[in-house]
Amino acid sequence: MNHFEFTADELILGKHTLRRIRATRDLPTHDVKAGDLGGWIESSDNLDENAWVGGNARVYEDARVFGDAFVFGDARVFGDARVCGAAFVFGDARVFGDALVFRAAKVFGAAKVFGAAKVFGNARVYWDALVCGAAQVSGDAQVSGDAFVFGDARVFGDARVSGRAGVFGDARVSGHAWVSGAARIFQPQDVLTLGPTGSESVFITLFRTAASHELWVGCWQGTVDELGAEVERRSQKWGVDLKTAQQWRAEYQALETLCRQRINSWGPG
Repeated sequence: MNHFEFTADELILGKHTLRRIRATRDLPTHDVKAGDLGGWIESSDNLDENAWVGGNARVYEDARVFGDAFVFGDARVFGDARVCGAAFVFGDARVFGDALVFRAAKVFGAAKVFGAAKVFGNARVYWDALVCGAAQVSGDAQVSGDAFVFGDARVFGDARVSGRAGVFGDARVSGHAWVSGAARIFQPQDVLTLGPTGSESVFITLFRTAASHELWVGCWQGTVDELGAEVERRSQKWGVDLKTAQQWRAEYQALETLCRQRINSWGPG
């Protein structure tokens, strides 16, 4: 038996007629009480199990929201998209095409997930980010800002893709990688992640950009040419014995050598 009923309210969306729903029983997972008004769906096939559509959200065409999923705000789910598990889609987010959002994933802000893309695990896609094609975002990964992930790209682990970064093709961004700004990642070799290392046991990410590269050492952002000066600045605050200081310097020197070798492998442009 459905946990909702249709009200008399209708919303015409192009050739689709959507109707507002009302809960017929409590849904504690979503803090919904029997009698609460929900959002808009086109047919009873759009919503199943303990899932809920609330606010001004709209689910239509052959899209399905099921499991314990929650779609609310001004979100739109349509096409053959699926939102399930304990997933959340909210804000002005759009999930469409053959996209799949599941487990505990969240898509919000003005983000778009479409094509055959998948967002799952505890992943977050938000602000104006795009995930499309056959791309996958999973684990505890986050894609935000104006970033876009498409093709057969994978972003997973604790990785962060933000700013105007682009991850394409067969690229893989994983671990503690932090890719941002003007990054252009086309293949696995376009990003390098190391750590914890150095004086603060930080994670390091080197990634390719359209013009050259960017290097992140913890929260510091710069280039390989600027790394030496940054190490000198940090060394003034180390306050450790000579042996430890020498070890840290050696690690940073090895890092610089490895980064230069990776950058050289990219070739011009």
